[in-house]
Amino acid sequence: MNTSTDDEISSFQTGFALRPDHVFPVRSSADVVAAVRHAADGRLPVTVLATGHGLPGAVEGGVLISTRHMDRVTIDAGARTARVQAGVRWGDVVAAAAPHGLAPLNGSAPGVGAVAYTLGGGLGILAREFGYAADHVRSLDVVTGDGEPRRVTEGSDLYWGLLGGGHLGVVTELEIGLVPVRTLYGGSLAFDGGEVDPAAALRTYEEWTRTVPDTLTSSFAAVPYPDLPALPPHLRGRYVLSVRVAYTGTGGERLLAPLREIGPVLADTLREMPYADSHTIHSDPDVPHSYYGDSAVLSELDVERAGELLGRTGPGAGAMVVVQINHLGGALARPAPNSVPYREGRFLVRLLTMGERRRARAVLDPAFALLAPVTLGRSVNFAFGAGDRTEGLYDDETRKRLAELESRYDPASLFRRGVSA
Repeated sequence: MNTSTDDEISSFQTGFALRPDHVFPVRSSADVVAAVRHAADGRLPVTVLATGHGLPGAVEGGVLISTRHMDRVTIDAGARTARVQAGVRWGDVVAAAAPHGLAPLNGSAPGVGAVAYTLGGGLGILAREFGYAADHVRSLDVVTGDGEPRRVTEGSDLYWGLLGGGHLGVVTELEIGLVPVRTLYGGSLAFDGGEVDPAAALRTYEEWTRTVPDTLTSSFAAVPYPDLPALPPHLRGRYVLSVRVAYTGTGGERLLAPLREIGPVLADTLREMPYADSHTIHSDPDVPHSYYGDSAVLSELDVERAGELLGRTGPGAGAMVVVQINHLGGALARPAPNSVPYREGRFLVRLLTMGERRRARAVLDPAFALLAPVTLGRSVNFAFGAGDRTEGLYDDETRKRLAELESRYDPASLFRRGVSA
């Protein structure tokens, strides 16, 4: 394998081997058509790789289509839209839209691929105000299993299935709506989990979420940081609890005052900021590494069960487990013409750990079992290495409808399930 091929199959997720038989570094829709037709002729499975943040698992054999060279972003400020090709990352869209006072419905990490993220639904930092990224797609250019390029818009069954289902073809370009957000109030409040009771902190957060407007989107995180010199001193060796916030209204400091009652603040980054700086709210790691994770969409946050979950995944868990609990509701609960499921969910729990998959599941499975009585299902966007487990990704009605669409648009089942952002 030559160096250029190694570059094409490199990904942010380093924990899964990518050993395809054929690699297609595509630069146009015509290249994608050729790759899909090659796969169809040989009845070879197809994997699409943009950045690899959300790889569903290892890839053995078949065709890998690398879209990283399709990286054009075009802004239409008057129409408040952007056209983004398959390899575009969110940071590029944010930078292109910001001079026009506009913002996309991106997630927390600027290095994530915009298209795959959106096909999985797209739970962004302004989600409670504007809904899922998938809810703002105007059109999709896609190559289906028959090797035909198509442009699909709202009202078509393929539009419904791709936005949430994702695996019915290779999407080469999206036209997405932008929102008029130039600045926001955001950042995080961090607390030392060795000084404050994690379960009590979570209870305070859950009670606070009942009082906030839809213009505020937030999450609660619990991270046991290792004692490493590379980490900032205030994080090194600490079990850190934090609340991350993005708010487009006024009076943010007053609105967040109840959270300061959790205890002494370890770090406070809350401030007014240009939207272009919104990636600093979460400050997600930008160095490729190995990780495994899964998620649960909850009908409610049972704080007793969630508190026990924090106890099992904290410093004594035997593995570093990152817990993130996203507050849902607001615009996320509104119906939309796509297949993103579980809109009635009130919270999303995401668990992420490092290391080999079997060891990871030994820690995560009992934790998710605690939440089973209030679990509606799982999120496609946050099945990190668990995307080959399809149970729970969709409700029964959505799953049946997606299967019917797959039989029409991908009858040979070329496209591997799961989306890789």
